[in-house]
Amino acid sequence: MTYVIETWERPSIPVEGSSGAYPVRHIYCVGRNYAEHAKEMGGDAAKEPPFFFTKPFDSIVPVVPPAVGIVNYPAATQNYQHEVELVVALGKRGFRIEAERANDLVYGYAVGLDMTRRDLQNAMREIKRPWDIGKSFAQAAPIGPIHPVSRVGYLARGRISVEVNGKLKQQGDLSDMIWDVPHVLQFLSQYYELLPGDLVFTGTPSGVAAVVPGDTLIARIESLGELRVRIDNPVA
Repeated sequence: MTYVIETWERPSIPVEGSSGAYPVRHIYCVGRNYAEHAKEMGGDAAKEPPFFFTKPFDSIVPVVPPAVGIVNYPAATQNYQHEVELVVALGKRGFRIEAERANDLVYGYAVGLDMTRRDLQNAMREIKRPWDIGKSFAQAAPIGPIHPVSRVGYLARGRISVEVNGKLKQQGDLSDMIWDVPHVLQFLSQYYELLPGDLVFTGTPSGVAAVVPGDTLIARIESLGELRVRIDNPVA
């Protein structure tokens, strides 16, 4: 195949315990999947069906500990916030699946950050327009290595947290999710054919806050280690 413009590399993520890498196909994200975060965003913590948004390929910033990933402060925002999340990496196809067999699709898990231009997101929400501009941009999804299910099992509980410059900002437990991973995949598969290479960011606990250039973030999930990111100056 000959292309009329220069092509780009498929993004991939290192896999713990393997020399191979996980190729990324599509990035799905769940909104407000922890009750306390739903409240701090001005929403209702009632158990309503989950909703979803997406991020592009170039959101991915793979980071292998103990390295520190560098993320540039994005354009057009004055309120750039962190959201630590469990990321589910899929290894099998699934369409209109039941929750009872949804875990069969899971290849592994990773620590991720759903970085958000909160002021842009909120502005779009106020005028009832799509808020992709607040979520979907380059370097918006730093992520640590994928830990295969064969090494860590299926995760349903475990501490999740993020520190900024050594100060604890977010903490919770995976068991605090309004919708657990199997039910998230069940809902998502009603709208999309899920395929190997898909990532699902599963929501964040309360405590989201703004970061600025020079800040260092350490995101942790029990059994999955940590993800270290430093916020750099905007691209000139």
